[in-house]
Amino acid sequence: MAHRVLVAGETLIDMLPDRPGSLADVGAFERRAGGAPANVAVALARLDETPLLWTRLAADPFGDFLAERLASEGLPDRFVERDPDARTALAFVAHDDDADRRFTFYRDGTADTRIRPGTVPDAVLDDLDWVHVGGVALTDEPARSATLDLAERARDAGCTVSFDPNARPELWDGTAEYAAAVNEALAYAHVVKTDPDELAFLDVDAPEELARAVRKRGPHTVFVTLGDDGALASSGANAPWSGETRHSGFEVVSVDTTGAGDAFLAGAITAMLDERNRDETLAFANAVAATATTEAGAMEALPEREAAERMLERT
Repeated sequence: MAHRVLVAGETLIDMLPDRPGSLADVGAFERRAGGAPANVAVALARLDETPLLWTRLAADPFGDFLAERLASEGLPDRFVERDPDARTALAFVAHDDDADRRFTFYRDGTADTRIRPGTVPDAVLDDLDWVHVGGVALTDEPARSATLDLAERARDAGCTVSFDPNARPELWDGTAEYAAAVNEALAYAHVVKTDPDELAFLDVDAPEELARAVRKRGPHTVFVTLGDDGALASSGANAPWSGETRHSGFEVVSVDTTGAGDAFLAGAITAMLDERNRDETLAFANAVAATATTEAGAMEALPEREAAERMLERT
C-alpha cells in the first residue's frame, strides 16, 4: 500500500477520570491510547488516508498495549520503534463541567522523548506528499533534534509539512524556551493548526491577526481553532488557495474534547490532499472535530469518513 502521509511524534497513555473536577477528587481512571500525533495518525486512517507513523514505544505493558492499539487501526509498524530502556509516558486528564481538559504528565525520559535523527530515510520522504510533526516532541532531546531534522528534510524533499504547537506549559521551562522551539518549527512548516492560547507569546488579539503573524514566520496556511466558535483558515499566495474564511462549527453535545484538535487537523490534511477548496476544507475539518467530541476518549471517538460527511450535511 502506498502512503502519502507520515506522522511523527508521541504515543502515550491518557488516564481518563471517572468524573469531572480536580484530580484530587477522582477515584478511578480508565486507560486510553493517546498522544496528539498518534491521534492524528489514527484519525487519518479512519478518514481513509492511512499514514506511516514514526513513534517510539516502551517495551513495558503499556507499550505493548499501545503497539496493539496502533496495529488494530491498520497503521504500519515500519517506524514504530520499541525502547527496552524507557517507560511509557502517562497523561492524567482532568475535565471541567464543559468537557474541557487539563493534563498532568509523568514523562521524564520516557520512550517518546528518545526518537533519534535520521530514522526516516530520505528515500521514504521522496515518496511522500505530506509530513506532520507536533510540539510536544520539541520539549526534550533527542526528540527535539529528530523532529526538526525530519521537518527540514521533508520540506527539502518537496513534502507539505504541517505543525501543531500543542502547547503543554507544564512540559516547558518557561515561555521563552517554548517560543524559541515553536519559531524554529514554524520556519520549516507550510501548514499550521493552532489556537489563540497556544501562541499567546505572539501578543496579538484577533484570530485573523494571529494567523497573519504565524504566516509571517513561514507557513502559507494557518488554521486557528476557536472552540464553540468554530475555526478560521488563513492562507497566503503560495497556498493552494488564498484569503481568509471562518466556519462557525457544528452544534453537538460534547462529552470529551480530548483529541478534537487532532481530529480537526486530520480532517484538514485529508481535505487538502483531496484538493477541496478553502471553505470545503474548513467545513470538513470542523465536522471531523465536532464528531470526535461526542464520545469519551481521543482515539476511540475519532470518526470514520462517513460520519464526518453526515455531520457536513447538517450545514
